[in-house]
Amino acid sequence: MIVGVLGLQGAFREHLTVLGSLGLASRTVTRPEHLDGLDSIILPGGESSAMVRIAAGTGLFPALRARIHTGLPVFGTCAGLILLADRLTDDSLEGFDRLGGLDVTVSRNAYGRQRESFCAPVAMTGDDADFPATFIRAPQIVGLGEGVEVLGTHAGTPVLVRQGTVWGASFHPELGTDARVHEGFLHSLGASVQRGIVASRAPRRGASDFRRAAPAADSHR
Repeated sequence: MIVGVLGLQGAFREHLTVLGSLGLASRTVTRPEHLDGLDSIILPGGESSAMVRIAAGTGLFPALRARIHTGLPVFGTCAGLILLADRLTDDSLEGFDRLGGLDVTVSRNAYGRQRESFCAPVAMTGDDADFPATFIRAPQIVGLGEGVEVLGTHAGTPVLVRQGTVWGASFHPELGTDARVHEGFLHSLGASVQRGIVASRAPRRGASDFRRAAPAADSHR
């Protein structure tokens, strides 16, 4: 399996590091031709406004949107979630290409400004251990369409969701040493990953397996 990571701006290198630690081949994606041969793609956190401006006129987003809509699995984290959301609560990105494909409504920067960034535990569906999540000017999921599953919550609010093979997270799962969220996404696609080797993270004892809560999707969208 080859996993692409959108490399226009933001924390794409951190995602590449996690994928490498899990034994997955990966590739930075900045042009339409980089999509060829990919089995899935991750959209990193960063500045969604910068990403849409950099992508404008390259042809990348129309090509990527077509791939997603015809079944390319995708995981958007923080700014990546904004790119995938079918609806935003403001018009700040109006006039720029986004991707869509995830039937959610998202409010940009709803968790506050940069100085209000924070780390907090996220309750994971099917796992008895919370995920230590980093929220940086994070978007908030304020509406869910039919068919969107909630895989993680913070303070009762959905922060990790999926719809078929389209996943979105309000937080940055690539920061830190816990790779369970990446493992869950990749496992749902049938990928074989190496577990428990990210940085110094030791295997947790007695925890159930989040990956079992993220079975392979029945169909691509």
